[in-house]
Amino acid sequence: MSEVIASFAAQPRSLSSRGTVVLEAIKHAILTGALPPGRQLVETELAQQLGVSKTPVREALKTLAGAGLVTMSEYKGATVRTVDNALMEWVYDLRLLLEPEAVTRTVERRADLTPAADALRRADESADRADRSLANRDFHRALYAGCGNPLLVSTLDSLRDQTALISAAAWERVPTWEAEADEHREILRAAQSGSATEAAGLLRAHVCGFVERVKESGGL
Repeated sequence: MSEVIASFAAQPRSLSSRGTVVLEAIKHAILTGALPPGRQLVETELAQQLGVSKTPVREALKTLAGAGLVTMSEYKGATVRTVDNALMEWVYDLRLLLEPEAVTRTVERRADLTPAADALRRADESADRADRSLANRDFHRALYAGCGNPLLVSTLDSLRDQTALISAAAWERVPTWEAEADEHREILRAAQSGSATEAAGLLRAHVCGFVERVKESGGL
């Protein structure tokens, strides 16, 4: 695990600060399974592996806890969040309530969908499931970001990292990303054509289909 997280942190990338590097390295390790669900996250160990002090690690863990990827306990400290069927159903239920409406509004407002196409291309070119999951997360955001309601956008944003964690965990059991990529292309096609109703319907079927496939495989 130490080699995985350290090598990611050492990769050249245009990030604004060392703290951002630390945050992204730990997040990537969580989403690839190098830091598996339930794993205790010891600040001193992570700091040593990343070649930094404990301060940026501590701040990164707080940020990841706020995003739902890490849980904080008075007795156990920080641990990688455990993914189960209940979490998947809560997250995806809320997405079904909000995301189709947000996509409908984005299409009706004729918002720029270029970021969605770019994210879809990145997902196709991804080297591992963490990068693919994060690209898919960006794809979905690009479809709802133009809805015109910043509160709706921020609510859906709060689910993004948990969605990425769930999809990465599911793909480890059942690698269904090719089918999901085809569904993404269909959603984008409908959105680009200006068909808000079709795009929202395809999105709803896509989200429901993911949950059904995971359950059929035996669950998380």
